[in-house]
Amino acid sequence: MTAPTDATPATDAAAYDLTSNISPYLDLHMMFPLLEYIDSLISSGSISYNAMDVAQARLELLKPTHMVDYAMDIYREVHGENAQIPQEMEDQKAGVFKKLEELKDGQAAFEELCRNEEARANLVSSNQWNVHSITSNASYGITAETIDNYYKFAKFNFHCGDYQQGRDMIENYLSLFASPPKQRKEDGDDEDDELTGGDDNRNSSEEEKTGNPNMYYLTSVDTTLLQVLWGKLSCEILVEDWEEAAVALVAVKTAIESLASSSKLSPLDALHQRTWLLHWSLFVFWNDASGKGLESMVDLFTSEKYLQAITTHAPHLLRYLTAAVLLCKRRAAKKAGNNSNAEGRRLLRDLVKVMKQCEYSDPIVEFVEQLSVKFDFEAAQSQLALCEKVLSTDFFLCKQTELFMEEARVFVFENYCRIHHKIDLTTLGEKLAMDRNRAERWIVDLIRNALLDAKIDSEEGCVVMGTGSTSVYEKVMDRTKELTARSGGLVVNLRSYMNDVKRDKIRKERKAREEAEY
Repeated sequence: MTAPTDATPATDAAAYDLTSNISPYLDLHMMFPLLEYIDSLISSGSISYNAMDVAQARLELLKPTHMVDYAMDIYREVHGENAQIPQEMEDQKAGVFKKLEELKDGQAAFEELCRNEEARANLVSSNQWNVHSITSNASYGITAETIDNYYKFAKFNFHCGDYQQGRDMIENYLSLFASPPKQRKEDGDDEDDELTGGDDNRNSSEEEKTGNPNMYYLTSVDTTLLQVLWGKLSCEILVEDWEEAAVALVAVKTAIESLASSSKLSPLDALHQRTWLLHWSLFVFWNDASGKGLESMVDLFTSEKYLQAITTHAPHLLRYLTAAVLLCKRRAAKKAGNNSNAEGRRLLRDLVKVMKQCEYSDPIVEFVEQLSVKFDFEAAQSQLALCEKVLSTDFFLCKQTELFMEEARVFVFENYCRIHHKIDLTTLGEKLAMDRNRAERWIVDLIRNALLDAKIDSEEGCVVMGTGSTSVYEKVMDRTKELTARSGGLVVNLRSYMNDVKRDKIRKERKAREEAEY
């Protein structure tokens, strides 16, 4: 994709577009929503990409997939509605349908068993819902190759764009390697267990066989199952089931760390896997309606192993970490409670440390750096004007533009107030791009909700900051945080004193005995 070189507003947006940075770490199918969003930006004039370049890029991405009909539509979009479809694409379409029928026939026996709810339930209850038991029973007519074809068929459906069908089939496939906790037996069955005396042993045995709950109860994982888990995550993302996608994300992360800790993944491979996971997680975290996704994102991105992946492979992810910290900073402070914003300050301190390790900058990162590190309010204000453009043209951040700008104004206000005792409302309104009355109403609401010691002096038309008095809770914490060390020192001193007393007593007794002998 190309953009004009003249310094137009749309060119600025194109200069900060991260699609080319992110795309190497995404599945091909995940690129289509990003390209569709870029198409919408081109239509609105928000970004200066060439629409034909985007269509050609989409066509290139479609070649390795089996979405031949979609590829033909894009081909006509690029070459004209009446363009002759290349024979190569026609042959590919015929090949796709042929392969689809072959795989469908090769896995039919297992698919039929999956749909037979009664038979499946019986196999699950008798601990026989696994590859070995199913393939050992000749009556089912299922072999290891049948199950392998079932997984291949699931992947084929995915590449055809049928993500829902692919997801359901992957769930069935994963269940063959899982051992979920067994349901409690009915009261009548418990009497039988008492007669046999085997209830306790059976329960302990079942608990031992239960798989990892963070990994769909898989009892173990290898590199092959890791790829299946990646497939599950991609399906959940593409069907936009964000709640299940969050579960799948945890499963992939758990599998990666399990394989890395057991040396089944080399450190370099594990680093690559973590880098991919960070990029895929953007879909999940930025679409979490509960609001907890950004907090989870900050925790993941700032953990040691994943921070290493960001600094070495993907410094551009600093944009999303910075935006997440700014958006959840106040919420974290409120959650900590006790009228303290120490948690928010901790998040910013950690973010600044990451900034020093990453050779990356854009208006969002620069805005936070100017306020938190340089305290340059004029530079921060100019960067904030660019932030809105960057946010609105970013696929992941566009829905958070309004909230980000609000939190950014709060951030400016908080920092400005910390270095000034008295602030003129008119001056502050100018920095917040508001008139005096609107700024006063906004600041009143902010003081009520933000953890700031300040008040409005309407007569003088200014904001007066408090004395910065420390809350009782913080005073108690400050007084007691070194209590353990002081107590330890007291014990050492007391022990030393008692030893000295004992030594003096022994010396006196020895001297008394020596004098008595003489």
